[in-house]
Amino acid sequence: MVHSSQILPPLDTLETFSRAARLGSFSAAAKDAGITHGAVSRQILRLERWLGVRLFVRQARGVALTPEGIRFFARAQEALSLLSGTDERWIPRRHKTTVRLSVTPSVASLWLFARLAKLERDDLHIDLSLEHRLADLGEGTDLAIRCGKGPWAGVRAIALWQEKSFPIATPSLAVQLGRNCDGQSILTLPILHDSNIEGWRRWLAVENVHYLPRGQDRRFEDYNLVIDACQQGVGVALARPPLSDAAMASGRLVRICDREIDNHVSFHLVRPDGLIGASSTELAQRLLEEAGCSETAMAAFGIKGGNDRSGARKIQSDNLVARD
Repeated sequence: MVHSSQILPPLDTLETFSRAARLGSFSAAAKDAGITHGAVSRQILRLERWLGVRLFVRQARGVALTPEGIRFFARAQEALSLLSGTDERWIPRRHKTTVRLSVTPSVASLWLFARLAKLERDDLHIDLSLEHRLADLGEGTDLAIRCGKGPWAGVRAIALWQEKSFPIATPSLAVQLGRNCDGQSILTLPILHDSNIEGWRRWLAVENVHYLPRGQDRRFEDYNLVIDACQQGVGVALARPPLSDAAMASGRLVRICDREIDNHVSFHLVRPDGLIGASSTELAQRLLEEAGCSETAMAAFGIKGGNDRSGARKIQSDNLVARD
């Protein structure tokens, strides 16, 4: 799982680094792992950037560890040995096929995790990659969920849902506002938003209010942090159903204004523009069914909707490998 910890190095790079160190070659490491030479180079570069030191030097044939690389290799081997020797197995069970899904942290925590067991069932293992960067569907990622307007070149994308945005806050802040739910009244409180402030600008523009972020307002990279801060009474946020549904259903957040707008962007399920394996097809169908997509939209995406489980039956005969 990709993460952005400041304490730990990118864990997905450790095995690649150790493999390259043992074999003395990026090409050999790529062949051994079943990935491209470029993928190995990028992972090593990520690790070097995190560490702030060079780990390898190029030689006439292959690569060699720097003194810093030698020291880090010993620590990496200890960490990998500890993980591989634990009684708790971290690899999926052999009778499951694995699909790698790249998804933003907010969608994972606010929508996907609650549905994970239902999506995996008894035949699939979802290898989650939590990241914001553009998903590289040519580097082992099978499917991705990203937010934007689409369409994008070289891939197929389908909107998972259409968001109806409206202001939300804690019940206590809602009482403080009372019946004054116009834009100017809401702006007496801190505004919470993620990296895209266009939603608030569009909502306030209906009242001819030109919004610019102020010192009291707070910006967060992920929408799940927006929801967390809003639940703590830090300020007012815009709902983004279904990501905000759980917080509202619990009563921790309430709607403070009737007016709503269609969000200018949507979360999309993205797949390669071409044939995909049976397990990827099956997971895509399950995701789209959970999101409430129509059979017509699913067919346009290249996925057969409805109750036909032919994809699930075919998964059992797939080669049991990490990816299709």
